[in-house]
Amino acid sequence: LKCIQYRFFSKLEHSFVTFDGLHITLTELKKKIMAKEHLKAPNCDLQITNADTLEEYLDDEVEIPRHSSVIVRRTPAGGVGPGGKPYRSLKEVMESRVSKTISITLIFLIFLVCLVSRFCVLLTKCYSRLVHFLNGSIPFWLNDMGLK
Repeated sequence: LKCIQYRFFSKLEHSFVTFDGLHITLTELKKKIMAKEHLKAPNCDLQITNADTLEEYLDDEVEIPRHSSVIVRRTPAGGVGPGGKPYRSLKEVMESRVSKTISITLIFLIFLVCLVSRFCVLLTKCYSRLVHFLNGSIPFWLNDMGLK
């Protein structure tokens, strides 16, 4: 069975399109997906991206090999999104998400390092006070607190 596995960007479940031959053109793949999903051509267009490489297929005559896996995004027919902004490719979307994730992770790590360093300072002070107490010497901090 010759097929291409696809899923919409906003969904988790995969679907399949079957065809004859070793490959299918991008135009034919779009037609088959639109027919299977009951989408009307005048209202929208499909942005097809290779799921493994995140390479967007732009040429309508490009041949996609059988058993490929693609991610589909539905875009308005003119290719323009809300506010007149052009739609970004899936690769751009994923890169911006990765960038945000890295930024949040770095902020968290900096916070964690500060927290650990403050804990180490506190632990060192407690250890010092414990050593003074066990040695029987009068700890300097009792003098500060007026408990001598």
